[in-house]
Amino acid sequence: MRISELRLLDIVNIKDGRRLGPIKDLDLDLERGVVKGIVVSGPSRSWGFFGGNRTEDISISWDRVKKIGVDVILVDAQGLAGFNQDPEHR
Repeated sequence: MRISELRLLDIVNIKDGRRLGPIKDLDLDLERGVVKGIVVSGPSRSWGFFGGNRTEDISISWDRVKKIGVDVILVDAQGLAGFNQDPEHR
């Protein structure tokens, strides 16, 4: 599978089935030639007209990736910094 194909897949948390969005970036170790993690956009925050919808990226280490399927990448996002566990705040 190519990196360009990975970017088309949605990231889904296996703990609650919540969609985290597509891959925004990859964290690569170029010296060793391995993927260290994936980066997704965090939940959007509305701060009014001038600051609207700024998000903080969420980094998911590669050891949290549980399965790469045809349509989705399943990850264990429980306890990740930047990932709010309460679905009402998303």
